[in-house]
Amino acid sequence: MESFYTIQGEGKFQGHAAYFIRLGGCDVGCHWCDVKESWPIDTHPIKTVKELVEEASAQPGKIVVITGGEPLMHDLNPLTEALHEAGFRTHIETSGVAKEITGVWDWVCFSPKKFKEPNSDIFPLVNELKVIIYHPSDLSWAQTWTTHLPENSLWLMQPEWSKQLDMNPLIVDFVKQSPRWQISVQTHKFLQIP
Repeated sequence: MESFYTIQGEGKFQGHAAYFIRLGGCDVGCHWCDVKESWPIDTHPIKTVKELVEEASAQPGKIVVITGGEPLMHDLNPLTEALHEAGFRTHIETSGVAKEITGVWDWVCFSPKKFKEPNSDIFPLVNELKVIIYHPSDLSWAQTWTTHLPENSLWLMQPEWSKQLDMNPLIVDFVKQSPRWQISVQTHKFLQIP
């Protein structure tokens, strides 16, 4: 769909310069998604792996974040292998719902959605669990994922942007009671970084 150099606004690598590659295609359909234009898989420009690596290499940052839509709708082995060869760290943001988990990853951010079950093959690869909190019931639902993940994974709760005023106090109280969890906020939206 698009690729651009910016600042990672969320999660463990918040504040780091990163080249984002947003792939078209998503079959999850979150009603609160802020990039619904990414959902169609075949209405976006086609770029080769070589073009994407060259564009990322024109920037000084060495993190590439593959996101979507749902990026695992694509075979990401050729892209991530080429990025590694060019000296990049490869990060992915995914709901994990794909039938096959592809790519060579330095960091896997798993953001499960209530609308579609993930493929359990993603679980041992997860470095960061990021649960979007849209409704109070999401707090308890978030905990259902933790037993599936590696012990050293980060557990993050992030308020859905339009609901943050309502959800923030609930998340703060929850994390105070369950300090294994941390809060993630969309700093790029607060700072108005595209």
